[in-house]
Amino acid sequence: MTCSWKIVATFSMRYFGVALYLGCMLCAPSGAQSVDLRDNPGAILALPTYYRTAVGTGTIVLAVSSERKSVHLDRQALLKLVNVKNQATTWQTTEDTSKGVFADIPYGSYSVDVSAVGYLSAHKDIQVMDSFGPVQIEVVLQRDPAALNLDVADAVMSPKARKDTKRAVSALKSSNLEKAEKQLDEAYKLSPTSPDLNFLLGYLYFQKKDFVRAGTFLTTATNLNPRHAQALELLGRAGLERQDYPAARSALEQAVLADEENWLPHNLLADAYLHERSYDKARDEAQVAISKGKSNAGPAELVLGQALVGLGQNQEGIQALNAFLQESPQDAMAKQVRDLIVQVQERASSPTQTANAPKLEAQLSGIDNLASLPAPGLSVKPWQPASIDDVKLALASGVACPSDKVIEESGRRVQELVQDVTRFSAVEDLFHQPLDEFGNPLRTETRQYNYVASISEPEPGFLAVDEYRAQKIALTDYPGNIASTGFAGLAFVFHPHVRDNFDMSCEGLGDWHGQATWLVHFRQRDDRPNRMHGYKVGDEVHPVKLKGRAWITADKFQIVRIEAEMVSPMPEIQLLSEHQVVEYGPIPFQNKNISLWLPKTAEIYFDFRKHRYYRRHSFDHYMLFSVDSEEKRKVPTNKPADKPEGSGHEQRR
Repeated sequence: MTCSWKIVATFSMRYFGVALYLGCMLCAPSGAQSVDLRDNPGAILALPTYYRTAVGTGTIVLAVSSERKSVHLDRQALLKLVNVKNQATTWQTTEDTSKGVFADIPYGSYSVDVSAVGYLSAHKDIQVMDSFGPVQIEVVLQRDPAALNLDVADAVMSPKARKDTKRAVSALKSSNLEKAEKQLDEAYKLSPTSPDLNFLLGYLYFQKKDFVRAGTFLTTATNLNPRHAQALELLGRAGLERQDYPAARSALEQAVLADEENWLPHNLLADAYLHERSYDKARDEAQVAISKGKSNAGPAELVLGQALVGLGQNQEGIQALNAFLQESPQDAMAKQVRDLIVQVQERASSPTQTANAPKLEAQLSGIDNLASLPAPGLSVKPWQPASIDDVKLALASGVACPSDKVIEESGRRVQELVQDVTRFSAVEDLFHQPLDEFGNPLRTETRQYNYVASISEPEPGFLAVDEYRAQKIALTDYPGNIASTGFAGLAFVFHPHVRDNFDMSCEGLGDWHGQATWLVHFRQRDDRPNRMHGYKVGDEVHPVKLKGRAWITADKFQIVRIEAEMVSPMPEIQLLSEHQVVEYGPIPFQNKNISLWLPKTAEIYFDFRKHRYYRRHSFDHYMLFSVDSEEKRKVPTNKPADKPEGSGHEQRR
């Protein structure tokens, strides 16, 4: 018997959960001087820029560059202007030319802070004295040496290279190194700049114990992607195998920064420090490994014991070594460890301990800590994005987030939807894939629908939202008998009528495709109603608690991206995981002289009833139904035309 089920996002008419996020984007008029260029078409190249400003005010223009004055900053910068007299704060962002403009600024003294992700913030003091010309300031930002490298993007493999790589991964997991090498060589010819492909080749040669070639490919992988934690860890381990301890230490120091919560890089780094006789650093890293690895970090006790012995802390060292033996009595290094304990005890009891130092050093060097570790495994990329709380995003250093303002203004943008729009439609393309355990698609299905949503506020505090597909198809007509709705409505988490149901915190200033954005984390509160999202199985609705992160533009407070996932699995309906990603962008409606922020794509990854799925909703060809008409409109049943229809009350985009 086929079981039909539906994902829903609302089960109270008092709240919305199924809607597309709309928000007005107001465009300021240009203040540039008008010039007739008919007699001199080339004059535009030499025109100065003029800015309008009110009487008694001036204009501040900041030009931001990167390290050298001649190089424009490659991403948007956030500008914070503070009036020294009354501490009034104004926010602005740079444009594509790396310039930012503050107009209508009252005369007086100001301070400005310029911040961008990956750069150290800069501070300037400014005096605005007159209206005759703008105060022009050049700001040069220096790269933050502690920041993540945002300039390197993973190369996109060709379909053929991706197919060869998947076959190679299967061969590697089956320990068929010969077949894996053949497939990887074919893929490498097509995509030599893929960090993941270079990592797999490094892993292959590590398995073949060709640590030199492994190091070559792993170095390339980490150069292409300095945040590739897996490649950094294996590169450090290859260095330890080659006894190139400085190289191992360098790679592993980067590995612990890229993946701080993993105990193994800390353990390997402790081993590298141990071989360089930096016993204090080895002790510290081993203790971190034990703390993070807990029951899995038995090998770190071995390194800790040796480090303590090297520091002359014999009793503490013996205690750590015995802890290792108790956990791993049959380990390959057990005999050497017991011999070391005897040697340490003899040194402690000897009146001339220094005489035994050379023998003890030899005893320490005779222990192969790598032999106590499991062989490196191949961790395949997860089939869905990493958990919200596991992702550590790069933030601009030293930038305080105006949390209340960000949450209030973003909620106001969402609220404008109800004020400006009653109903809209779009062409919706659905892309559906069941996935295997490695995330490979088993098959692909596509559909196209005429999507319609209506939003109204019949009384203050009461929101009614409805959405449907104009074809009115049955549930069994959807791919996999799955009807998914409401994912584009994630932005309504910030609506004033809903946001109190969530804990919200602004994490700082981030970056999205070069645009400065505030990052806001949210999580469903246990003591408040959960009405945003749920699964309907049969006649029963099961509410799903959500947590997530939103990217909100630093200047207009528009939501450009939201990721959300379920707080915990729901075994009662066999729902193990769900992860949503929605991206928004401005859609202009020329006849109405307005731009609305609408969803471009809505993606979902979910594990339900022992099946994994990936689904993407793409929206285009929008039609806007304005609030100024009381006419009851007929829902479109065919794909919208390219030109506006009706009597001016509806428009396609």
